[in-house]
Amino acid sequence: MYYQGIKKTITQRPLSKKPAQFGDIHPLLARIYAARGLTSATELDRSLAKLPSPWLLSGMTDMVAYLITAINEQQRICVVADYDADGATSCAVAIKGLQLLGAKNVSFVVPDRFKYGYGLTPEIVELVKLQNPDIIITVDNGISSIDGVKAAKDAGITVLVTDHHLPPAELPEADAIVNPNLVDDKFPSGALAGVGVMFYVLMALRSRLRECHWFEERQLAEPNLAQLLDYVALGTVADVAALDQVNRILVHQGLQRIRTGRAHIGLMALIEVSSKNAQTLVATDLGFSIGPRLNAAGRMDDMALGIECLLTDDPQLAKNIAHQLDELNQNRRGVEDVMKQQAMTYLAQMKPLDERHLPAGFCLYDKSWHQGVIGILASRIKDRIHRPVIAFAPAGDDLIKGSARSIAGVHIRDVLSDIASAYPHLLSKFGGHAMAAGLSLKMHDYPPFALAFDEMVGKRLAHLDLEQKVYSDGELSEQEMTVEFAELLQNAGPWGQEFPEPLFDDVFDVIQVRILKDKHLKLVLRKPDGQLLIDAIVFFIDQPENWLGLRQIKAAYKLDINEFRGKRSVQFIVQYLEKII
Repeated sequence: MYYQGIKKTITQRPLSKKPAQFGDIHPLLARIYAARGLTSATELDRSLAKLPSPWLLSGMTDMVAYLITAINEQQRICVVADYDADGATSCAVAIKGLQLLGAKNVSFVVPDRFKYGYGLTPEIVELVKLQNPDIIITVDNGISSIDGVKAAKDAGITVLVTDHHLPPAELPEADAIVNPNLVDDKFPSGALAGVGVMFYVLMALRSRLRECHWFEERQLAEPNLAQLLDYVALGTVADVAALDQVNRILVHQGLQRIRTGRAHIGLMALIEVSSKNAQTLVATDLGFSIGPRLNAAGRMDDMALGIECLLTDDPQLAKNIAHQLDELNQNRRGVEDVMKQQAMTYLAQMKPLDERHLPAGFCLYDKSWHQGVIGILASRIKDRIHRPVIAFAPAGDDLIKGSARSIAGVHIRDVLSDIASAYPHLLSKFGGHAMAAGLSLKMHDYPPFALAFDEMVGKRLAHLDLEQKVYSDGELSEQEMTVEFAELLQNAGPWGQEFPEPLFDDVFDVIQVRILKDKHLKLVLRKPDGQLLIDAIVFFIDQPENWLGLRQIKAAYKLDINEFRGKRSVQFIVQYLEKII
């Protein structure tokens, strides 16, 4: 039997055991929501009024007090950003938002990952000092920057940290910290991305300025911060943040601004260069088309270019930078393809399809690999072998940097923390989330680290069911295979991390099949007892020639809308398939 990728089992997504009441909605949609843990119509409300108060975030009162003083005294503020899409959008939100609220002296610094690495380090503080700031505000970083915060404080600079990464045992001695993942924080969502945290800071700041009659005294219109939500949506989805209700509201509202032509010029240019239609853009487009082009700046060059694209009000400059970012993304794909082929060669040598030969935790290193692409590589290999993976690349001075990606049930940052405790000499530094993390270590420590990683992951895998499953929302009738129902599903999201897009499965007769561009399959399918012919496409399939001439398949698919020459029709995006006959 042929199958796409490694053998998996198509499994009906389990329904929540709690009773669910969603009012008068399509029964299948009600089932889909219930299978994602929702229980009431209030959880479907995506209005901004349903966002929790920013004052639930610990540290917010101090944060806002410093920013009020900064605005009143027109202090110089320098935003220190991370070099990924979340960091770039966080930076854009901080700069645009602070300017909307009255700050006139706002600049930014984003580290070059190849020179300085991640976060507010003492070296970055030296760069920032050239701008002679009164305040540093970190976005999407800073929670682990103990030495950098100390260096800034020693230089007489106020340091405000906004971050969402998991905090270490010891926090930096910043003047204020806002992070929903701080211990005992009362904010109901630890899933906020860095850009969401910064947006919340601005909401609290505007609220306090309103209470102080700041706008009224200056006869200024109070700014609508919703104009920043296109940035928030992009950063949240690109950072693969869990789409709990808070993030669903933020992403939905941002998408609405994009679809109605109210997005920022730079983001619209990125959409155009990605060949996407802004009017029908969905969260998946942000994650797989727009985000990678913005990320390409930080991976391949300098994220300052990406931030400039987001911030510019010049349509021609936005278009020019968007094309540069598109070229960088094409270069990134080329580098990734080479690295992936090398990694697959390593896997083949280990007989990876036989699980007895797989380590529990898998480390990969090659001296030719590119620092900016190892995260993507780790994700690709993780998907292939269903094990936590760390890909490493040289970082100079006998150091190597790693990017880790994990599977459900294995908290990757906790794994690294356990290694740091058991083998304190191995890790130079690390940080991250449950599903992704970054680290660095000495080259000569790589072999013992790989063994330690395998050991620590193995302890966790012993309690997990490692059978790969494709979770399906069941079968669709021919009456549900329509453009109208596909639109209903699209608008019922946004779908994404931990709130997955509906997936259906069924057995189909294959009416026609052909290979596209040597790596995709185009099919025409029909249910065995049906009349409707449906187009389907399978992207990046292994050995596409194996699927020619088949007569019947079992497929797990997403319902999609294909637009061609003004005509809209239903198509399947097949995520997994098996040959029956």
